[in-house]
Amino acid sequence: MPSKFTIAPLALAALLCAPFAALAQEQSVKIGVTGPLSGANAFAGKDNENGVRLAIEELNTQKIKVAGKLLRFELQSEDDAGDPKQGVTVAQKLVDGGVKFVLGPYNSGVAIPASRVYNDAGALMSTVGTNPKITQSGYKGVFRIVASDSQVGGAMANYAARDLKLKNVGVIDDRTAFGTGIATEFKRQAQTAGLKVAGHEFTNDKASDFAAILTALRAKKVDAIFFGGYAPQAAPMVRQMKALGLNVPLLGGDTLCSPEMAKLGGAAVGENVRCAQAGAIIAKQPAGPAFLVKYKERFKREPDVYAPSFYDQTMFVAQAMKAANSLDPAKVAQQLRLLSHQGVVGTYGYDDKGNLKKTAVTVYTFKNGALAPLASY
Repeated sequence: MPSKFTIAPLALAALLCAPFAALAQEQSVKIGVTGPLSGANAFAGKDNENGVRLAIEELNTQKIKVAGKLLRFELQSEDDAGDPKQGVTVAQKLVDGGVKFVLGPYNSGVAIPASRVYNDAGALMSTVGTNPKITQSGYKGVFRIVASDSQVGGAMANYAARDLKLKNVGVIDDRTAFGTGIATEFKRQAQTAGLKVAGHEFTNDKASDFAAILTALRAKKVDAIFFGGYAPQAAPMVRQMKALGLNVPLLGGDTLCSPEMAKLGGAAVGENVRCAQAGAIIAKQPAGPAFLVKYKERFKREPDVYAPSFYDQTMFVAQAMKAANSLDPAKVAQQLRLLSHQGVVGTYGYDDKGNLKKTAVTVYTFKNGALAPLASY
């Protein structure tokens, strides 16, 4: 007579197979991140990666199912060093590894050539690159998750004319795709607003000595300078402006709206710096304060410029996967254009070119080393 604890062979087989059956119903989804994890802008690349990481960790607790399978999101982060050539290599590595959803690149100059690689592989790319060319390719899987240069440059031009009541401005750009793009848009829209652009000088994204171009603009008696470039150059630039007695505001785009600007510039960075950043004031958004608390608890630091946007877009991509009931990037991209998503820095919804339908732009300054909002457009 068999023991009451004896398990029939078929029942035993079923029990042994159960864990494997559960695993078979789990679907791994790789989320790629590409940005500068080395070099002068590594602080921004790591911040962007943190935004995606926080979203993925939350998504994995939500037990999301698509086509009957439980999704398990995995992060694959790659360093493109802010270099177009390395960015293309990284893009190819990601798609060769089966990554179909990519957050990044950070730099416009990387995003433009990398977008072709992702498009050819049928992958979906979500970038904070602001150069208008990024979404002029017609690629259906490319999304710009922040305002473009025309929106940011235009907001700063309007602020310079209406609020600061400037008359005579100088422009400097670092000849990167981002710097040239935003400087060109500021210049164009500043002239439309009635400002005179007294001079347009050039530098590069590795420079640290700006004495010659600042002296040239000082001679033209400019009452502000707009810089199209990044914080690692803007910080020494503003220090050198003070040393030369060029006591006028330094204006810029989102890349100057960074804690790194105050960290590198020290006492030279204050209310003399004005920058325009895509998105509403996060602390005043319904979910903004909670995000700021979560981010600081997880990473032991405040978020920089784009961590909230990368977090929001990762969540929106997951929402689109559920709506499509598919992991096909083309179907997910279609849903991103049909749906809207309430994120921590605003509402996301995309037009046919992959640009945000609506986005706020906020102008900030620095007070006691921290960003302080001045106006929203």
